[in-house]
Amino acid sequence: MTLNFRFAIVSDLHIALPETIWNHPDRFHQVEVSIPAFESVLEHLTQLNLDFLLLPGDLTQHGEPENHAWVQERLSRLPFPVYVIPGNHDVPVVVASAQSIACADFPHYYHKFGYSNTDELYYTCQILPSVRLIGLNSNSFNAQGNQVGHLDEKQLQWLEEVLAQHSDELVLVMVHHNVVEHLPNQSSHPMAHRYMLENAPQLLEVLQRYNVKLVFTGHLHVQDVAYSQGVYDITTGSLVSYPHPYRVLEFNRDQHGRDCLQISSYRVESVPDFPDLQQTSRKWMGDRSFPFLIKLLTLPPLNLPLVQAQELAPSLREFWANIAAGDALFNCTHFPQEVGRYFEQYGAVTAEGTPALIDNNTTLLL
Repeated sequence: MTLNFRFAIVSDLHIALPETIWNHPDRFHQVEVSIPAFESVLEHLTQLNLDFLLLPGDLTQHGEPENHAWVQERLSRLPFPVYVIPGNHDVPVVVASAQSIACADFPHYYHKFGYSNTDELYYTCQILPSVRLIGLNSNSFNAQGNQVGHLDEKQLQWLEEVLAQHSDELVLVMVHHNVVEHLPNQSSHPMAHRYMLENAPQLLEVLQRYNVKLVFTGHLHVQDVAYSQGVYDITTGSLVSYPHPYRVLEFNRDQHGRDCLQISSYRVESVPDFPDLQQTSRKWMGDRSFPFLIKLLTLPPLNLPLVQAQELAPSLREFWANIAAGDALFNCTHFPQEVGRYFEQYGAVTAEGTPALIDNNTTLLL
């Protein structure tokens, strides 16, 4: 049986109405462009005859009810189905506050966008004949009340039941936190581990057992395609961070049952008040990168002395912008050998050191 469909992914919108915008000198993302950037993307997507749109979390700046209301109203006017899940910014508190909605409120805002059952923060639905979407909630709170990326046992058990019941369908999984590492040793890195699902190995084992090959994530604000043991984790960068990307994907199953996924990536080039968005956004990120770089250099595994970190940081000004853009390649011969080897690991290369430029535009044979 042949199968063909087209869909898009827009991640980490961080929608912020003007009266809700907060400022911080180290803020990487430019929420000032959230609404015009999203409108620009929607103008493009409505011309493409999409089958559906996926939004893998962080729909709002920080869970503000007025921003959630804006998002759900805007989505309701689109000509194609939209499916969402919560990100950490969407449900930052267990109990509603003056600023943010509670976790339990999220499905009620988005009951038209996957949450036909508003009693849970996860769902499944058949989005096309023989195609099933599973939207997971990776936002949890530990014993200290801190928000972490974790799938509870009830949700994992539910997931297994759904997969067992629908083994004859193509299953797509959407979850906010990363499931496969997109950065070197991401699961254990003191700065990067919070972007990973804490119990990612447990989820991966379930997905592999039921031959689920495609997972769509966000949270990390980078363009990256990662692979582990049969599962592709396709993470999409943030619409409010350089390079303001989004993706259009086409799935094809031929008459012999061979599956492929073609991925094409686009960028928002300009919006009102930011006519050169790519240039100004990259500069914005570089201008605010110094504190981040000092941490990266002084924390494990490098553990450099502060003085040396301060000397090296200016030459790494473009580092995170290159990572965020995807398909980055680094030549660090001008650094001390140990430091150079470390940063070259972040490049889009295979274990053998061969360039593998698949983060933005590629075709995956599944």
